[in-house]
Amino acid sequence: MKEYLKNDSDQIDQILETIKNQGIEYLNTIAERPTSVSNMPVSETQNLPEQGFGTKEALRIFNERFEPIMVGSGGPRYLGFVTGGATPASVAGDWLATIYDQNTQSTKGHGDISANIELETIKILLDLLGLPDNFLGGFVTGATMSNFTCLAVARQWVGKEQGRDIAKDGISGPINILTATPHSSAIKSLSLLGIGSGHITKIKTAGEDRESISVEDLEDHIIRLNGEPFILISSGGTVNTVDFDDFKAIHALKQKYKFWWHIDAAFGGFAACSDTYKHLVEDWEYADSITVDCHKWLNVPYESAVFFVKEQYRILQVETFQNSNAPYLGDPLESFGYLNFLPENSRRLKALPAWFSLVAYGRKGYQGIVENNVKLSRQFGQMIENSDGFKLLAPVRLNTVCFTLKDIGKQDEVGAFLAMLNDTGKVFMTPTFYNHQNGIRAAFVNWRTTEKDVQLIFEVMNTIISELT
Repeated sequence: MKEYLKNDSDQIDQILETIKNQGIEYLNTIAERPTSVSNMPVSETQNLPEQGFGTKEALRIFNERFEPIMVGSGGPRYLGFVTGGATPASVAGDWLATIYDQNTQSTKGHGDISANIELETIKILLDLLGLPDNFLGGFVTGATMSNFTCLAVARQWVGKEQGRDIAKDGISGPINILTATPHSSAIKSLSLLGIGSGHITKIKTAGEDRESISVEDLEDHIIRLNGEPFILISSGGTVNTVDFDDFKAIHALKQKYKFWWHIDAAFGGFAACSDTYKHLVEDWEYADSITVDCHKWLNVPYESAVFFVKEQYRILQVETFQNSNAPYLGDPLESFGYLNFLPENSRRLKALPAWFSLVAYGRKGYQGIVENNVKLSRQFGQMIENSDGFKLLAPVRLNTVCFTLKDIGKQDEVGAFLAMLNDTGKVFMTPTFYNHQNGIRAAFVNWRTTEKDVQLIFEVMNTIISELT
């Protein structure tokens, strides 16, 4: 092992050059890369070698066994799971984050002070999204951990309103959660926080074809709570139809009633980048906490998301996340360290890919990405609407198209159609269920996607639907 380590260290330039060339080849041909792999190549499982093989041989084994099953998830026709494609600048930042290998926590302490880069990136993101600088933000692995972080502080707020310290003493009573169409990651977070994934009060939606919250029903439920504290989980773009809650109306309610307002804006929050669509998030700056995912519409590599929590709750946040052997003294912002503000004690420099991409492409660059994706999603929706074989399940509100087979008698074939579509390896979409119908969801968030891709996708869809009839 020592010999291989020394050889690899001596040849690190050759190794990285080889990896670079392989990476360039992948990125340059990503549009032709299959979006699905039907069958994993059959091969024996690799056992732990006694002496090891060295990096070059490990790469050869990887290329033989695993490289063929790497799909083009960052490519232009991968429309599932709201997956963004990493921009060139974010790839550069991600490589450097690995090379510098910082444990990002502190801004002033001995050793690593790379948290300064993270705080600067948060400031730039707030500017991009039109949010004020009275939010404290940080990077976590994804929307699930962002929701978890925000809702953990919200849980502490509820406890203090009830005269208890939940972070210290644990949950000793129910916590009221109001929501209409929460994402599964928010529900998972409630489970992880001990609140209970089933311990929510579902509010009516604004209509049969809507996923946004009914403000009238919400206020009725608030009145019934008779002053009890509660957490409102609202949507800044639902996963099926990108429906937005009425933030202006919720802001008006917040002026009348006392509650914690959390917005899950994992990808919909980037509507703020566009003058055409930023009205969808009007008044979201009055929320107490916000979730935004970066490996979606910001187009940086997995794993990357941010939480935003109002700075006025920094004491609650530290009470929630501080290490037991590192209590804060005085104002936690004066001797800032992420160690006491979020779940992870060990963190790579997740902010660097986002910093590179934001600095490289700026406000206009991201405005262009957002508006191009919305334009393409509307074009695709129009193709669906004008077709003989498909129909929309909901209006195309932003960047996601929710549709199904037009023949209502073929509802049982939606799954088979989607499997055949994904098996082509030319496009990938995900299944859904909306308004009592089996459906398919296509999310446009990738900076590479063009009108040619949309046309190719629709041609493949029509070929497959003809085979089902």
